[in-house]
Amino acid sequence: MIDFPVSRTVRRVVNVMPAVVMTVAAAALFCGCSKKDTDKKLYIYNWTYYTPDSVIQKFEKEYGVSVVYDEFASNEDMYAKIKAGGSGYDIVFPSGDYVSIMSSQDMFEKIDKTKLSNLGNIDPVVLQKATYDPTMEYSVPYYWGAAGIVVNTANVPDFERDWSIFGRADLKNRMTMLDDMREVMGDALVTLGYSVNSVDPAEIDAARDLINNNWKPNLVKFEAEAFGKGYANGDFWVVQGYAEVVYEEIEDNQELIDSTVFFIPEAGGPAYIDSMCVLKGSKNIDLAHQFIDFIHRPEIYAEFCDAFRFPATVNVPARVFLKEKPLYSVEELANTELKDDVGEYLELYNEAWFDSIRVGE
Repeated sequence: MIDFPVSRTVRRVVNVMPAVVMTVAAAALFCGCSKKDTDKKLYIYNWTYYTPDSVIQKFEKEYGVSVVYDEFASNEDMYAKIKAGGSGYDIVFPSGDYVSIMSSQDMFEKIDKTKLSNLGNIDPVVLQKATYDPTMEYSVPYYWGAAGIVVNTANVPDFERDWSIFGRADLKNRMTMLDDMREVMGDALVTLGYSVNSVDPAEIDAARDLINNNWKPNLVKFEAEAFGKGYANGDFWVVQGYAEVVYEEIEDNQELIDSTVFFIPEAGGPAYIDSMCVLKGSKNIDLAHQFIDFIHRPEIYAEFCDAFRFPATVNVPARVFLKEKPLYSVEELANTELKDDVGEYLELYNEAWFDSIRVGE
């Protein structure tokens, strides 16, 4: 029996129109294709707005198909739906720990590398970090990123660029951290010099105490869904979160943009690699591989990154095609660590988080 982390984090959610492609629109775009071609569909199950419309539309046009794009807000939601029989999808985008869980449960087709011409574009550093599947047997990396800290320098002109900022009593009731057990516990663990994947009870207890005694008293709350809005309207001056979420909220406020800084502490913290996997029983295995290969064309990958002002963390040649300045650099991710599936030791985290840190929230 595997215990799974409970998380309400709506990760990498950007408040823009979801990338849902309607069959009628597809037919209009591809009227030059035969009915047989336009009837072909690729079913994708991905994080909320994580592949730009423009990329989907280019794939549809080139291959004469339509894409059905469904969305999930957490790995837990995605896993539960597929495990319960939510079949019919061809490609899914789990994070690394769930690649490990799902591949061990025979939920993926093996990646046929003979069908992929762009695997050489993937940064070897990413594959070294992807210890859950370093040879891409079941997954192809899509994006490597991390949460960090956003600071309004107009209100907080002097600060250290590390997790200790959440220990500042002078900023009490102006700060939030994510409502995400592994993220916040991971930040505390690295602050203490430990791994974000520690299974040592003493280290986990020390991280719990750091959060409870030093950070939590200064927080408005643990917030995973509205930290961007709260920062934009001035309620919060310092937030832990994802850069793209905050900048989407403040994009029309140049004064706030000018005073906003995002950084990933040098000590590191939890990171994620989301990957593209072909689900077991896919009826469109060849088309799924074509989509994966399409994503890793340098100019296409750059288009994806530009949409969110991401650095091209996974695809090295794409870096020269970027048109937008990324919100952070590949180098800032160097000291981050992927969250692994810690198996039975997850209960230690649950006890620390739900029985102590979150008590009374």
